Amino acid sequence: MKIVILDAFTANPGDLSWDGLHACGEVEIHERTSPAEVVARCAGAEIVLTNKALLPAEAIRALPDLKYIGVIATGVNIVDLEAAKEAGVVVTNVPGYSTESVAQLTLALILELASRVGDHSRAVAEGAWENCADFSFTTSPVMELAGKQLGIIGYGAIGQATARGAAALGMKVVVYNRTREKVVDFAYAPMEEVIATSDIVSLHCPLTPETDNLMNAERLASMRHGAWLINTSRGPLVDEAALADSLNSGHLGGGGLDVLCKEPMTKGNPLRTAKNCLITPHIAWATFEARTRLIDEVVDNVKAWQAGETRNVVNG
Repeated sequence: MKIVILDAFTANPGDLSWDGLHACGEVEIHERTSPAEVVARCAGAEIVLTNKALLPAEAIRALPDLKYIGVIATGVNIVDLEAAKEAGVVVTNVPGYSTESVAQLTLALILELASRVGDHSRAVAEGAWENCADFSFTTSPVMELAGKQLGIIGYGAIGQATARGAAALGMKVVVYNRTREKVVDFAYAPMEEVIATSDIVSLHCPLTPETDNLMNAERLASMRHGAWLINTSRGPLVDEAALADSLNSGHLGGGGLDVLCKEPMTKGNPLRTAKNCLITPHIAWATFEARTRLIDEVVDNVKAWQAGETRNVVNG
């Protein structure tokens, strides 16, 4: 059975093993695949695995041997699910593998905005402490998080893990979730209230037609003066130009983002030079531990399908 991995590098740049997959068939590994290369590389394969390489309808229809698509991630928007279903191709994903890692980076962005560890470390490395007249100095104001309100939009596994971490720091947590009944451990409030009353708003909702551009200019304007916006979920949840304007005007005091509307970041993205904006290159999911779980789950999904079992199927 021929198995093709279209873009193996991001999930496994060489520090993990594909041995479990080799036990399932003849494996052909590509570090990266351009859209123009997809059909040719997948020719003859029954199983195709992809992280971000697109499998649109025209590609699926051009691959008569294809039986199974395994997404090496949670989000499946890279695959035309309807076309796959019509062609009898099973599509699976890997939910939940990076919950703790994403929550960790969410809190890291919040802590960095609060304590400015990187700024102060760089200042010390550049000699500022050696030349300081006092025993202590700050490069910018630092803030205590205890008692501040963290508003969480979306209360799935990552939102819940983030809430627990924030509570451990002494923060007041207020949550909005589409299904109110799921919010049992922390206070619930309507979304507009969460956005308007929180010192920090953190986004943890999926990208849907309803959440696309969720944090638009109007909602950003409704946030408290000096509040922070954190997004480790999906880039298009945020109007990037409006956020940059809000940060540069001083209405918002900080931004922390691990995701953007277009990735890699495009030249001229207004957030790159926006005031008090931290941007990491979509790394929340990429801890060694999370990637280990990811690959293990990908292999288990393939083995289950080969055994005639249903596991993490998203187009059934």
